[in-house]
Amino acid sequence: MTPPPARSEPVLTYAPRPSAPSLRLPPGACDAHCHVFGPADRFPYAPDRGFTPVDATRDQLFALHRRLGIERCVMVQSAVHGFDNAVIEDAIAAGGGRYLGIALVPVEVDDAALDRLAAAGFRGVRFNFMRHLPSVDPDRMLALTRRLAPRGMHLQVHFESGLVHALGPVLARSAVPVVIDHFGRVDAAAGPDHADFRALAALLENPLFRVKVSGVDRSSRDGRTPPYDDAVALARRLVEAAPDRCFWGTDWPHPNHHHVPDDGALVDAIGRIAPTAELLQKLMVDNPRDFYRFPA
Repeated sequence: MTPPPARSEPVLTYAPRPSAPSLRLPPGACDAHCHVFGPADRFPYAPDRGFTPVDATRDQLFALHRRLGIERCVMVQSAVHGFDNAVIEDAIAAGGGRYLGIALVPVEVDDAALDRLAAAGFRGVRFNFMRHLPSVDPDRMLALTRRLAPRGMHLQVHFESGLVHALGPVLARSAVPVVIDHFGRVDAAAGPDHADFRALAALLENPLFRVKVSGVDRSSRDGRTPPYDDAVALARRLVEAAPDRCFWGTDWPHPNHHHVPDDGALVDAIGRIAPTAELLQKLMVDNPRDFYRFPA
C-alpha cells in the first residue's frame, strides 16, 4: 500500500471500538509490537513523514491493552515521528515498568544518545528495508551493532520478504540478537514451500535470531477478513519450530495497512498460532519477559 501524502487529511488507522476477544491471555501477556502517534500538539509529526495519522496516544494504547488482557508491552518508534523518540519515552515513563521501547536512530547515532535511550527503557533500535520507508546501508548498520552490545540493546529489522535472501547472511554477522518484524512480511498465499518462507525459517535455526509472528492480517490472502487462516498456519509453523524465540504483537494502530483490523480478532488468532498452553505461555509471557528484561 502506498501511503497518502503527508499533507492529506489525517488517516484513522485503527478500530475505535475493537471487539472483546474470546481468548483469555495468561497473566503477564505482552504486546511486543505496537506504536504511539501523538498527540501531535505535544509530539509533532516528522515533516518528511509518509502520511499523517489520526492521533493514537499512549492512553488509548493503555486502554486497549486493558480490554485485550495485555499487561506488558514493547512500543516501537514510528517513522511518522522520525528520530525524535520522545513520544515513546513519555509512554515508557507512564507505563509503570510494564512498557518498554524500540528506538529509531540514524546509523551514525552517537554513544551518548544510545546511553540515554538505554537508560530510558529502550531495548533496541529498528531499521527498515521497505519501499515506503527510508533504509540504511546494511554494513553500517552492522557496525552499529558493536556499539549496541555493551548497552544491552538488540537490532530489530523490518524488510520486504524477498530481501531475506540477501539480508539474512548479513544479519547473521550482527554483534547482538536480531529480531525480525512481522515474520519477514511473507506472502501467506505463497504457502510454506515458498523460497522466502523457507529462508526465514532457516534463519531461525540460528539462535541469534528471533521473529515476531505479528501481522497475520497483513500477510493473509484473505485480505480484509479474519480468520487469516493461511497466515496463521505459517506463524504456527515458526512458533512450533522455535518456541523460545518468537514474540507476538498487535501492530496497533496499524499504519500503512490495506484495511483496519479488529484487535480483538487478532488476539483470538493467537490461540491458533500457539495452540497449546505451553506454547501460549512462551509466546505471550516467558519469551518477551526474558528477552526484553521487564523489571520484576
